[in-house]
Amino acid sequence: MTALTQSVALARESGVATRTAPSKTGDRLFQGLSYASALLVLLVLAGILGSIVYGAWPAFAEFGFGFLTSSAWNIGTEQYGALPAVIGTVAAALLALVIGVPISLGIAIYLTQLCPGWARKPVAMTIELLASVPSIIYGMWGLFVFAPLFARFVQVPVSNVVEGMPILGTILYARIPSGVGVLTAGIILAIMIVPFVASITRDMLDQIPTVLRESAYGIGCTTWEVVRHVLVPQASVSIIGAIMLGLGRALGETMAVTFVIGNANRLSASIFDPGSTIASRIANEFNEADGLQLSSLMALGCLLFIITFFVLIIARLLVRRAKVA
Repeated sequence: MTALTQSVALARESGVATRTAPSKTGDRLFQGLSYASALLVLLVLAGILGSIVYGAWPAFAEFGFGFLTSSAWNIGTEQYGALPAVIGTVAAALLALVIGVPISLGIAIYLTQLCPGWARKPVAMTIELLASVPSIIYGMWGLFVFAPLFARFVQVPVSNVVEGMPILGTILYARIPSGVGVLTAGIILAIMIVPFVASITRDMLDQIPTVLRESAYGIGCTTWEVVRHVLVPQASVSIIGAIMLGLGRALGETMAVTFVIGNANRLSASIFDPGSTIASRIANEFNEADGLQLSSLMALGCLLFIITFFVLIIARLLVRRAKVA
């Protein structure tokens, strides 16, 4: 036994003695590739922003700040304004959040707290499959199936009820109940963002330690109290991130919104009336645009970039505030 121990010790000593120092070439190569990858993303982003600003500069030089405040879009007189498209973009995205976020949170809570074990995986897979549906399919379904039903069973009855009322008669009245409009676009966008927000929220709720839930149940908390006072505060940062991810998807969506928003360049206080978004206006006119019209469309893209950037800043501030709290 002693001889065997000495042999093992000698083998280890010889192995240590013959081991060479690790080369730093591989580490430097890995560091350089990582740095280049990060720098490449920044260069691509700067190139995209630079090309958009360069293409939009004639419109900004021609109209100035009036481009943002004007509602005109006349190709014949070459008068262009971004206000209807900007308001339509923000309104449709906010409606999508108001409708989609509560549904997404309800799905995530149901899957993690209330769903039977045998049904949890099929339901989760079904929700996630919604994310793989192309946006143009949502737009076609919204235009040919949802919009007629929405006009018949929602727009017409609601308009008949609220007609003549001081505030509701303005917000919920459809002058031409065709089914398409800002609210229709918001509903379609809500359906599209539900899989993203619900999946991220469910994953975050699943990662909360089980001992926290069991402790809350052990002191007599109900399921609602566990969700309200334990799960949601623990996952609040991730939930905010999921909501902002859904908002980014809603702001930039193009084809689905183009089908169902009506593409009308006018301002209306009613969410039932047709409108337009930045993405839908660019999709409708970019192929045939030239000159100042093309520059105006590039300026709209620049404004969408700025709006998305501010959304990112707000998300960062909300996440930081949630972490501090």
